[in-house]
Amino acid sequence: MTEHRPQIYGSDHDDPDPYTTHPDHEYIELHGGPLDGQLLDVTSLTSEERTTGALLITNHGAHGPGGRADYEPSADGDPGRWNWLGDVP
Repeated sequence: MTEHRPQIYGSDHDDPDPYTTHPDHEYIELHGGPLDGQLLDVTSLTSEERTTGALLITNHGAHGPGGRADYEPSADGDPGRWNWLGDVP
């Protein structure tokens, strides 16, 4: 059985291994929406930024290339998960 390795958000389309995490980085998993299952590297985010979420660029959302997917920390307090709220232009 093949192990599922989530893609890292922001990895280049021609990256030979867009699934490699780095041990000195911290990641959260994106749930729902166009980026479902991807990992977001939050290593450089401040504590405040980690509590407010982010608008992430995606080509696969409701607004096509360059649109944004809105993700925020999970309401159940899971620090390793952000949930999709919707897409914005």
